[in-house]
Amino acid sequence: AAKLDAEVIANAEADTYWCLTKLLDNIQDHYTAGQPGLQRQMFRLEELVRRIDLDLHNHLTENGIQFTFFSFRWMNNLLMRELPLQAIVRLWDTLLSEDSGGSGFEDFHVYVCAAFLKHFSETIQNTSAEQLMLFLQELPTKEWGLSHMETLLSEAFILSTSFKDAQHHLTGTGGT
Repeated sequence: AAKLDAEVIANAEADTYWCLTKLLDNIQDHYTAGQPGLQRQMFRLEELVRRIDLDLHNHLTENGIQFTFFSFRWMNNLLMRELPLQAIVRLWDTLLSEDSGGSGFEDFHVYVCAAFLKHFSETIQNTSAEQLMLFLQELPTKEWGLSHMETLLSEAFILSTSFKDAQHHLTGTGGT
């Protein structure tokens, strides 16, 4: 095996440390008492889905599915259990890139999860109550590659552009 130059290793170590620090700085309150960061994201996801796909939201709630049942894992694990590694690397690259002011993992991730639900909306709405939670915990994404992620991230970007600076859309206050 080829040996790497000490400078290359040092640079890779520094870059890795920077990425991890950047990630943890922005989601620190996800892992403190009461997990307020996760609670905030789950609430925002439900509000966003209610706004963009009321039929999906109603189907989930009418079947007794609370958003916390599935979205806690999505937020807590940053979709690592739902997507293959290649897709996760692309997702995290985007989350780090969208991180101006700490918004990538905190804010943009909510839009990604909303786009994720919207992608499967028709299937979810046609899934029986008995199978609904199983489907949400084992989404058919094992074969997803970069093209799936590009589509999902594009949808998330459209949602973020539409809703990010219009928070009254997510809180139910203001006009509309």
